[in-house]
Formats: sequence, C-alpha cells, structure tokens
Amino acid sequence: MSVCRTRSSKHSSVGRACLLAAAYGPTLAAAPSYADEYDATVKDIQSTMGGVPGFVKQFPKAGLPGAWAEVKAIQLSDKTALPPKVKSLISLAVAAQIPCNYCIWSDTQDAKRAGATDEEIQEAVAVSALTRH
Repeated sequence: MSVCRTRSSKHSSVGRACLLAAAYGPTLAAAPSYADEYDATVKDIQSTMGGVPGFVKQFPKAGLPGAWAEVKAIQLSDKTALPPKVKSLISLAVAAQIPCNYCIWSDTQDAKRAGATDEEIQEAVAVSALTRH
C-alpha cells in the first residue's frame, strides 16, 4: 500500500496496478472452491466407467464437472441422433488418428459392447486413415 501512496501518478504503471488492486483485489483473491462438485464428478465417473482414467486427475477441477456432463449427454447417451455403436466407431476413428493409445483401447471396447464387429472396427479406422492422408 505504501507504494500506491508514494507513486500516485495516473500515468505510472505502478499507479495503474494500485488502482487495479484496489478495484479487483478482493475479487481476484477469492477463488471459488470446486472441491465438492469435483469430488462428486470423480465418484460419478468411477461408478459409470468402473474406474477413473489417470488423465482425469490432470483436468482442471473447475472444468471437470462440465466436461463430464457433456460426455454423458452426448457420447454416453442413447437418446441422441446417433446410436452408441456409431458414436463409439467415430470416437475410435479419431483416436486412431491422434493417436491416443488409451482412447483406442477404450473406444474399441465401447464399440464391441455396442455391437460393432471386428470388420466394422477395422473399417472405421481405415476410413479415418484415408481422410487423414
């Protein structure tokens, strides 16, 4: 605060910083807590998927609840325009071209559970490779 009192010129960067600190300091300092919503989301992922992938722990706590809600509403829902088998084949095709080994494994399992044959799985990956080329 003493710096703000000694350098109050409206053209000084210190003066502008002091004004910002005075105007926004309390708001910036009070970061919201996402712990409860984050913990509930991790529990829901655990119960839905039978485990929590390691990369989930690297996701920002503030963003995980919304990201998981989107996954559940689109990818995991059977109430969308695309049936689960088609969505899992699309996801597998993309994962194969990224490539993401965990996603390839997981999406292959999801596709099989949704009724995809080995031939459909191979074709989805081949078509995505053709598009990438």
